[in-house]
Amino acid sequence: MKPELAVIGGGYAGFAAAVTLARSGARVTLFEASRTLGGRARVVEKDGHRVDNGQHILLGAYSETLRLLRLVGVRPGVLDTRRLALIYPGAADPCELRAAALPAPLHLAVGLLRARGLDWADKLAMVRLLRRLKRDRFRVAPDRPVAALLAETGQTARLSRLIWEPLCVAALNTPVAAASAQVFAHVLRDSLAAGASASDLLLPKVDLSELFPVPASRWLAMRGHAVRTSEPIRAIEATGDGGYRLDGDPWHTRYDHVVIATAPYHVAPLVGALPALAGLVEQLAALRHEPIVTAWLAFDGPLAFPAPMIGMSGGYGQWAFDRAALGGPDGLVGVVISASGAHRQISGDALEIALLGELQAILGPLPALKWAQIITEKRATFACTPGVRRPTGATPEPGIWLAGDYVASDYPATLESAVQSGVAAARGILQRCGLKENSLFRID
Repeated sequence: MKPELAVIGGGYAGFAAAVTLARSGARVTLFEASRTLGGRARVVEKDGHRVDNGQHILLGAYSETLRLLRLVGVRPGVLDTRRLALIYPGAADPCELRAAALPAPLHLAVGLLRARGLDWADKLAMVRLLRRLKRDRFRVAPDRPVAALLAETGQTARLSRLIWEPLCVAALNTPVAAASAQVFAHVLRDSLAAGASASDLLLPKVDLSELFPVPASRWLAMRGHAVRTSEPIRAIEATGDGGYRLDGDPWHTRYDHVVIATAPYHVAPLVGALPALAGLVEQLAALRHEPIVTAWLAFDGPLAFPAPMIGMSGGYGQWAFDRAALGGPDGLVGVVISASGAHRQISGDALEIALLGELQAILGPLPALKWAQIITEKRATFACTPGVRRPTGATPEPGIWLAGDYVASDYPATLESAVQSGVAAARGILQRCGLKENSLFRID
């Protein structure tokens, strides 16, 4: 008898766990409450338009995500691969830093030497910070806010404003005054300070549901596993013989292990009947969260973007994406605002008007606006602050596991950390069940 395994949550962490478990020969059932796969990285349909609930990018360093994309048959062409380029166009605050087509560390060194808009004080400050982190093996002890680390290493105001602060907020989704310098150091270690390809920007040409969750769902179905959408699980109940049943599973199956791959604030109702997890519930309740706002602006014609992704400085917007350059319709632009800030104090209409003005200041006259949508994920990620206590994937309840971007790891809340957590939870289950991954195994 092969073990019966359940995964609750159809996002990147849930499918990473399900695919890894399925390769062992165990029977896997994944439950997703929504009709749409992807969790907090998904496509949404509103007023006849299909857009992502946020604009995510991948890095070349996302080795587990890229491995699973290949495993479930995703073609490499769905990602637009570009060398690291941080570009701030426009006359007000221009800056351009591009990694060179050279092996590491020359790719960054030559790119820094050629950088436009940064003077020698800026460039020397960047070298100083990276050398300091490398000397300390990318350990920041004690952990402290990124702003403190930048001040200690003499980073210039311009370099901080155009390079370090945008990178920190984009990666950690936490303002630099509160963000963990240790986690930021891990991000720099595995991107800027790693191999040349690790810092590559991988921009999806398809929506976030089609990038991984939908292909993974098809991959599982072809191997005899079940993916059940629109079936919310309300609670997990112990069976008394070491197994579990799920309130909401219409088949009342007994499961040997359950992976909870939901957002952290959905865990408590699921495990309320499991006394061993009372401490975990308290730990998750202590997590604080940060928002992400994505403004989708559709214009009646193309815009003069110098690159598919550009930085925005001095206003509300942080990054703007030309979706037409990534396989989307002409004139569709996504503007991303990570973490909390002044934009949360104004109305959606006022924010839309402000972002249009910021884009016009950068790109020049804009075509007529056809439609706009502002999507706010109020609890997009946990606040990645110094000393934040993140739970491990294994829990005090032997058959219950956690997977999600908030689970303890070197990384902040990214697609890669979500995928890594799902793989780790699955491998922990396989080890306890005495099973191994086998890419050739198929359930008939």
